[in-house]
Amino acid sequence: MNHSKHIPLTSSELATLWTTFQEKTMVMRFLEHFLEHNENEQQILQLHYDRAAESVEFIKNIFHHEGAVVPIGFTEDDINKGTPKLYDFMFDVMYLRLMSQIETGLFALYSTMSYREDIRQFFKRVTAEAQETYDQSTHVLLEAGIIARPPYVSMPTEVHFVQDTNYLDGFHLFGEKRSLNTIEVSLIQHAIDTNLVGMQLMIGFAQVANEKEIQKHFVKGMELSKKLETELGDILRHSYIEPPATHAGKATSSTVAPFSDKLMMYNTSLLSTFGLGSNALGGAFSLRNDLPLKMVQLGQDIYSFAKEGGKIMIKNGWLEEPPQIEDRNQLTSG
Repeated sequence: MNHSKHIPLTSSELATLWTTFQEKTMVMRFLEHFLEHNENEQQILQLHYDRAAESVEFIKNIFHHEGAVVPIGFTEDDINKGTPKLYDFMFDVMYLRLMSQIETGLFALYSTMSYREDIRQFFKRVTAEAQETYDQSTHVLLEAGIIARPPYVSMPTEVHFVQDTNYLDGFHLFGEKRSLNTIEVSLIQHAIDTNLVGMQLMIGFAQVANEKEIQKHFVKGMELSKKLETELGDILRHSYIEPPATHAGKATSSTVAPFSDKLMMYNTSLLSTFGLGSNALGGAFSLRNDLPLKMVQLGQDIYSFAKEGGKIMIKNGWLEEPPQIEDRNQLTSG
């Protein structure tokens, strides 16, 4: 007999389920707009939508069983049906691929913060689903020629050890700027790849935002994405590597909002958080001293942008507060 249902949720399980509810209800609203206009990739979009809806119901049932209030998240009030298509050819699959990257990392982390068996199994399942979505969306985009693979390199035939500390400063033994290693290239490529999608997302959001202040915020997001893409791309070009680019997934000319400002602001906040994490990872694994410094500088820009977005959401009453520990006496050890 499974006794896990009789064990109360821990604070970490409550937090991760609450955050997952926010993210899943957000993704469902975007997919509703994409499904309304998509003709070619309905199956992959519909599958992810159905799985998101299943996850939302699971979390609702857990909260009901535990006597916890169900969060609001994002509802039909945050989507306007019958509006023109906001993004062009294949952006929906590009967006789904980006969100699956975020979900894979997020849910894998949450699975390591879970103790109750049913919660562990839930996060194990949604992590696997996110990985499958990434696999499917990447396959579709590669087959359509929408995204390019990172550069190929000659396979190493010998093991080498770094002989001089100049390697960390970004120089060879003879004072020349050393080329990027494959770890550094992969992290920079990933950052540019995600920012290309983020930039188009911001352009579309800026076109349809209702409030002037929010429109300006999205323009800032667009400019920040462009800055990241340009400065990181220049680092690749210095090593004679062409940065990733795509001809598809552009914002259309529509100025009619399919999404609420609240929904677009939350999505922007989530991407900013993801960007901060990616930047930190890129800096941590880079062995050339100039790269962590660049990542820190760009990270400060992302942080300032995210902080401004948080203030806008609070001012408009859009930032749903996570479950709060009201009294230290609530904290009991399991």
